Amino acid sequence: MILYNVTINIQESVHDQWLNWMQNKHINDVLSTGKFSSARLVKVLVEEEMGGTTYAIQYTADSKETLQRYYDEDAPRLREEGLRLFGDKMLAFRTELEMVAEFFQVN
Repeated sequence: MILYNVTINIQESVHDQWLNWMQNKHINDVLSTGKFSSARLVKVLVEEEMGGTTYAIQYTADSKETLQRYYDEDAPRLREEGLRLFGDKMLAFRTELEMVAEFFQVN
């Protein structure tokens, strides 16, 4: 299993608009590609020196090959919309993670 993690710092001037867009459009658009089985949106609790608010979105793919297909077939179009709407008010970086093991509390 591959986690595709997108960390985004968003300026306060567009924060509410961006969060609404992420929750009601963008994440659903990414999931609609069929390349990911789930997504998780989390807020980073550390305050950044540069200001703004930081979030991480973690998408779950079944393989590196599926993630590569997303990069090739879908990513340019989906990234363009965010750049068009938020431009330099949004700073993003992406990380690929491989799931090694997952643990849950046993009752």
